[in-house]
Amino acid sequence: MVNIEEFISSVVRSHAEELYGVSDNIQIQKTRKEFEGDYTVVVFPLLRASKKSPEATATELGEKIVAATPEIKSFNVIKGFLNLVVDASFWAARFGEIAEAKEYGMAAPSGRTIMIEYSSPNTNKPLHLGHIRNNLLGYSVATILKANGHNVIKVNLVNDRGIHICKSMLAWQLYGGGETPESSGMKGDHLVGKYYVEFDKHFKEEVKALVAEGKSEEEAKKCAPIMLAAQEMLRKWEAKDPEIYALWEKMNGWVYEGFDVTYKAMGVDFDKVYYESQTYLLGKSLVEEGLKKGVFFRKEDNSVWIDLEADGLDQKLLLRGDGTSVYMTQDLGTALSRFEENNLDDMIYVVGNEQNYHFQVLKLVLKKLGYEWSDNIFHLSYGMVELPEGKMKSREGTVVDADDLIADMIGTAREMSEELGKLDGATEEEASAICEMVGLGALKYFILKVDPKKTMLFDPRESIDFNGNTGPFIQYTHARIRSILRKAEESGIATEGYTNAGLLNEEIELIKLLSEYPAVVRTAGEQFAPSVIAAYAYDLAKQFNGYYHDHSILKEENATTRALRLKLAATVASVIRSAMKLLGISVPERM
Repeated sequence: MVNIEEFISSVVRSHAEELYGVSDNIQIQKTRKEFEGDYTVVVFPLLRASKKSPEATATELGEKIVAATPEIKSFNVIKGFLNLVVDASFWAARFGEIAEAKEYGMAAPSGRTIMIEYSSPNTNKPLHLGHIRNNLLGYSVATILKANGHNVIKVNLVNDRGIHICKSMLAWQLYGGGETPESSGMKGDHLVGKYYVEFDKHFKEEVKALVAEGKSEEEAKKCAPIMLAAQEMLRKWEAKDPEIYALWEKMNGWVYEGFDVTYKAMGVDFDKVYYESQTYLLGKSLVEEGLKKGVFFRKEDNSVWIDLEADGLDQKLLLRGDGTSVYMTQDLGTALSRFEENNLDDMIYVVGNEQNYHFQVLKLVLKKLGYEWSDNIFHLSYGMVELPEGKMKSREGTVVDADDLIADMIGTAREMSEELGKLDGATEEEASAICEMVGLGALKYFILKVDPKKTMLFDPRESIDFNGNTGPFIQYTHARIRSILRKAEESGIATEGYTNAGLLNEEIELIKLLSEYPAVVRTAGEQFAPSVIAAYAYDLAKQFNGYYHDHSILKEENATTRALRLKLAATVASVIRSAMKLLGISVPERM
């Protein structure tokens, strides 16, 4: 299949080389909508060689291209910009290729292996709205990278150890009365999260009492009995105390069962799950290696550090004085084992922007240790998700649980779909499937259409709007096209036998947009940006709706024209379905 951008580029460069002996640094871009043309050549880089004005150079190059290239119909010059108009026959030929292509937009195998880590939850609380952004972003980027031909390994690193886990365990021991997910009717992750909040409540009460006795708040926090008990529990866990270890395994088991339900509801999965309890000792050998190489240094208290002040950062702790590791030590070890075990080309971490500094240090330390692949570590950083009511806090139990939000989205989708008559004639089973698709589609699209780096405000009702830049609008466009195609089939109207002759301008514009899809998928993969796919899907749905508003399809009397329009509609639906799949969003057949 002809790559349009590459074709235009090769034509322009070959004629520039012929005329001026220059083909480098020539910029070619899509023509802005206010001007006539399809592609614009910026001729300023050619002026030194052409020794002519921008207008004269552009005119000479344009005349040469049009005379030698049947696919280029005409040109016009505006200052130093050469606008090329592609002939309708070229777009007609492209449409024929697109309409018949299998897996259109998907790249051939690249041979690259990329690991992407996302989710990374703690086992002391359920997944919340922030986790939803993380999971949806990670899963979509993984899917987009697969579409670019890469071998992708999706992994989850579960934070299943540490003081925060012991807080939930201790509170359950003290106040749980043997409560289980079965006896309470709660999902396991919600039950454990309940006791994390319970711990914080009792801790605050104890601190308040100690402050009233005359201690400073800082002292009170350190010597609160419940905190000291949690720290003792952590020490016992690290010593593999049988009773504490069994409790830890039991409560984590409850959480994993709960997580699996949420992941399934979100439509995300993993190829491999790592557990911090199994990886937290990794990296200590790297510290020894760094000491031998003189990259790290040891302080008087026996702790190990690296001095990054010359790199504009600070000194970073790598091993505590008692020999225990910190997060950085673990991440160094984990990165090394992953690259070696999986022969990775790239490693992507989907982690919130509060960890920007951590990953900057991680890459730099690995680089100083001599691991050149550190350049292939990427931190896909994202901002917080806020609600109209404000920020969320886990300890105070004010988070928006992922399960509750998903249920609310599906409920709101049903309410709004019923109001608009979208479920008329559907069975209860069909209605439930549509509402789940629309509710989740609204949530996923609303989150993924935003640049990950931006903090975003999530408004559930705004996201479920059948007009505007929303998931349901795109889903409805797909359902509308499928309805047209079903009616054509039921009426015995042929969708084959079309010709590409006599395309309308609006049809050419749709074909142009369809032809851009492979480049959009490539750009989204290079930038790790689902928002690029989301913007494209919306533009395609919006442009088709405008075309459908102005031009009848089923009522068109000319059979050849009608067949062309049906084929065009079917191709648009196919590309919408493909693009939305890259966002992890399903599209309904009817609505």
